[in-house]
Amino acid sequence: MVMQRLKNLREDSDLTQTQLGEILNITQKTCSNYENGNRSIPVDILISAARFFNTSADYLLEMTDDKRPYANAKKYNEKLKKY
Repeated sequence: MVMQRLKNLREDSDLTQTQLGEILNITQKTCSNYENGNRSIPVDILISAARFFNTSADYLLEMTDDKRPYANAKKYNEKLKKY
């Protein structure tokens, strides 16, 4: 299941679904639905989760096993801050 990694990262950080929901500005039920595969995670929430857990969206989507965020992501985020 694709969002198993979201659940694993949340649990590794000792966060409840409610706490992660507050961080991502979603409800606990929505968080549960993402983790259980009952609902697709929107791109903006996926990006927010990847940034919060300091990983890549590709890792969350199981497209890579490398937890590290992309090197260029930091440069991109710095450019965004200018706008």
